[in-house]
Amino acid sequence: MTSKSPLDPSSPVRSGEELPLDSLRAYLLANLAPHSAASAEPPALTVTQFPGGYSNLTYLVQWGDRELVLRRPPFGSKVKSAHDMGREFRILSALRPAFPQVPSAVLFCTDEAVMGAQFYLMERIPGVILRRHIPAELGLGPSELQTLCAAFVDTLVALHGVDYAAIGLSELGHPEGFVQRQVSGWSKRYRDAQTDEVQAIDEVMTWLAAHLPPSPPATLIHNDYKLDNLVLDPHQPTRIIGVLDWEMATLGDPLMDLGTALCYWVEAGDPPELQAARFGPTTLPGCYTRAELCARYAERSGRDLSHALFYYCFGLFKTAVVVQQIYYRYKQGLTRDPRFAGLGQSLRILAEQARRQLDADHL
Repeated sequence: MTSKSPLDPSSPVRSGEELPLDSLRAYLLANLAPHSAASAEPPALTVTQFPGGYSNLTYLVQWGDRELVLRRPPFGSKVKSAHDMGREFRILSALRPAFPQVPSAVLFCTDEAVMGAQFYLMERIPGVILRRHIPAELGLGPSELQTLCAAFVDTLVALHGVDYAAIGLSELGHPEGFVQRQVSGWSKRYRDAQTDEVQAIDEVMTWLAAHLPPSPPATLIHNDYKLDNLVLDPHQPTRIIGVLDWEMATLGDPLMDLGTALCYWVEAGDPPELQAARFGPTTLPGCYTRAELCARYAERSGRDLSHALFYYCFGLFKTAVVVQQIYYRYKQGLTRDPRFAGLGQSLRILAEQARRQLDADHL
């Protein structure tokens, strides 16, 4: 069985990533829907899986007439610190009053006996998630895509404008020295998960370490802001109603967030191999270029983007390291997901794009 929505579909659970349904049912009965009458029938439980994403696993839990989303760490993960379910749950709970595009958090389970790991449940935001191809029924032509691109930037600016201290998230991270720690930290992660020699990524690492920019004041950052982490209103698909996947959110340089968004933003003029690896429809007429994204962000936020090249190349580098970490798990036999077999080539594509941009010396 799959989700009823053709615009944000779930699929049968992948082999090896099944959830213990009896244990989950017992947990939901005890914590979400207690029954006062002994004869009352418990709600029907159906679990399917959202096929996108390469990190934490995401499932659609249909519990009677209620739709929830369950998030849990990947099976066999080596990087435990990247899968803190409690942290993600706390962020959602604190942020929603100030940033309504955040899903409502419902339950956090610390008892690993329920399904072998901590997990949490949130309300599903039904809507459209854009991936490589736009469904024709959405009617997103060049004018609408331009409007959506503006909303994409403005939503990020709004997030960076949240008073994180006022909502109790001051302890979320340590923004002092954030950029330097990110460069050195992701360089170490790459070395720890390295499987092959890739000259381009070595060169990019060296350049980043030598060109650290001055940072603007710290903000709350999402750290994985991209089109397929956004939920669009199915009746007005230029309007963003949800922002998903908060597992890497922290306090730090907001331009690092922009760099991640630029990393995923493939343009019509990019090399064929980069276009083939694109996640979204950003090459279509009407879509902003990366330079146009930067220009609108600078206008709306008032921040200086003279070091945009650094942030874009760091975004490519960080994403390449995430790809390498997942590929390492695949090579070690810790996951059997067939999507991961080609990630070694994806790493090289990202690294070569960063090196090309550095050679060009502009965004």
